Amino acid sequence: MAEEKGETPRGPLTAMGMIAAAVIIALSVAAAFVLGRAYAPAATSDRIASRPTPNVVLAMRDLSRLEAATFHMEKVIELTDEQSRLFGLVQARDQILLVAVGDVVAGVDLSKVGDQDVQVDPPGRSVHVVLPAPEVLSTAIDEAQTHVYGRSTDLLAARKEELEGLARKEAAEQIERGARDGGILDRARASAERTVRALLQSLGFERVVVEWKG
Repeated sequence: MAEEKGETPRGPLTAMGMIAAAVIIALSVAAAFVLGRAYAPAATSDRIASRPTPNVVLAMRDLSRLEAATFHMEKVIELTDEQSRLFGLVQARDQILLVAVGDVVAGVDLSKVGDQDVQVDPPGRSVHVVLPAPEVLSTAIDEAQTHVYGRSTDLLAARKEELEGLARKEAAEQIERGARDGGILDRARASAERTVRALLQSLGFERVVVEWKG
């Protein structure tokens, strides 16, 4: 059958349009890829290195007040309150004899350790630590074992009720002094150093150097 006059064939033109559209899309994608590569931030080779020093400090601070040595001691305290009566003609006494038992605890306050007190060498697996000096952390009277052995008040003397409290205070001071004289701080230093070394070795350090302030 003969084609009608005035009618334009559409098949070939439609195929050509589809090809042109595909070419345009491909060029657009390529251009976007090239522009993206041009304006993309350059890759960096920087490495973020961890600083182990704060972790070591926090691990030691977790021990807080490291109680490293304890002394259990006994003291006999005699206190006398001398009183003058009858215009100085008579001397009267109020006297107490106290048997005191107490405990003295010495150690290291690791909360005082700062970042500057710890030097870490990760490649060498070593750490250098400067610890605060050992100190007496507490002195306490054992109330269960402390007792008044004797109390006497002369006829003309006034009984001083605070005398027992003064005797207990004196006992605590003498017990602490006796512990210091007995070397409690040296024992606390040695014990604390062993504990800190064991802690740091458990964190993976093979070489541990411990020094002391003061």
